[in-house]
Amino acid sequence: MRQPASRKPPKPLRKPAYFPEGHVLTRTLPADLAGQREFEEYHFVGFDFSQANLSGWRFSDCLFENCNLAGATIANTAFQNVAFAGCKLIGLPFQACRDMLFGVHFDHCQLDYASFLGRALSNTRFINCSLQEADFTQADLTNAAFQDCKLLRAVFKQTRLVGADFSTAQDVELDPAQNEVKQARFSLHSLPGLLTQFELVIS
Repeated sequence: MRQPASRKPPKPLRKPAYFPEGHVLTRTLPADLAGQREFEEYHFVGFDFSQANLSGWRFSDCLFENCNLAGATIANTAFQNVAFAGCKLIGLPFQACRDMLFGVHFDHCQLDYASFLGRALSNTRFINCSLQEADFTQADLTNAAFQDCKLLRAVFKQTRLVGADFSTAQDVELDPAQNEVKQARFSLHSLPGLLTQFELVIS
């Protein structure tokens, strides 16, 4: 399992909210930015990056709003304090991204089948997201929150979930014996999903 250098999790990142004049882009890159591969403090609205090759690109303090990145290639892509709102991110292999300063926020996003294998995701917020069959194997989700998220068949194995909040999540299923769940928060309706491996009948 990939572990952070220190057991003390980093402080939560502040979601990007400031964008200089001319840094709010809609649907397409303007001609003067064609070929640019590094973006800092940009707000992308309604872009279709599906199937795009974003390998080696760097996004820092950026916001993607109502964008489609499904099927994009993100090998060695840097997402450094990047927020996604209302985005389609189905099947993205986030483990392929650059490790340095990796930090993300997700709000009302489609993340079904996405993979976060081994990723450091302390304090990450998933708000009202669909994460069906997403893979969190060996990830560090210390103090992460899954607010009103759908987690049907999401995979948690050898995952660090210390202090994670699943209290409003749906369809949570994980084995406490195979994950670190100290001080993690669950609702009563999630109890069957924590006891599946024991084959108990709960009524």
